[in-house]
Amino acid sequence: MSLLVNSTVDEWGGITYTPTAAGFTAIVLAILALMILGCGLFGQNQKLSTRQLSVSSLAIALGVITSMIELIHMPMGGSVTLFSMLFIALIGYWNGLRTGIMTAVAYGLLQMLINPYIISVPQMICDYLLAFGALGLSGLFRHSAHGLLKGYLAAVLGRYCFSVLSGWIFFGTYASDFGFRSAFLYSLAYNGAYLGLEALFTVILICIPSVRNALGYVRQFTAEDAEDRNAASRHRIA
Repeated sequence: MSLLVNSTVDEWGGITYTPTAAGFTAIVLAILALMILGCGLFGQNQKLSTRQLSVSSLAIALGVITSMIELIHMPMGGSVTLFSMLFIALIGYWNGLRTGIMTAVAYGLLQMLINPYIISVPQMICDYLLAFGALGLSGLFRHSAHGLLKGYLAAVLGRYCFSVLSGWIFFGTYASDFGFRSAFLYSLAYNGAYLGLEALFTVILICIPSVRNALGYVRQFTAEDAEDRNAASRHRIA
């Protein structure tokens, strides 16, 4: 037991850590610091508009809520949720790579607050900051044809890579319990099972014309406001 975390023994006999009140406070402060840092990274002509901030905040809230709706729960962590990854990937698709990664990392910290499973600091960084942060990779295809589909698949693939790495390094000792001799193959199969299934459901959803058009409208709704803001800023300078 320490100031920031309490140690407990899980059902598999391993030692896990849960944040104390001070630990939760530290995570909240880290989220606030990340948001302040993110705001400072944007130049005067690249600031997020009120609409962009509002829509992104709503997407994070929906991502958190839907992450609690678990259609399938895996025994060692991870689950098929009600499209929670899509809501976070949308932020990068709407606002770009930098904003996408920043908000995805903040989402990872929120997940650590809600459902922490920590066995070490490196595992915490890999599972919560890097894996969830990779959902912001959707911003790579912001201006690409079929960018939403490409961006979502890139986001899921990024999370999958870090989840596989974590499973291989930190949870490989459980491979034999599931009939695997190789920790790496175990991690590939385990993480691919729930991430792949949710990705499949989400791709089907994205391909529905009415859904695709609605998400495109939201993007246009926020982009038009940002363009108007930048135009007004240039007019004031002139």
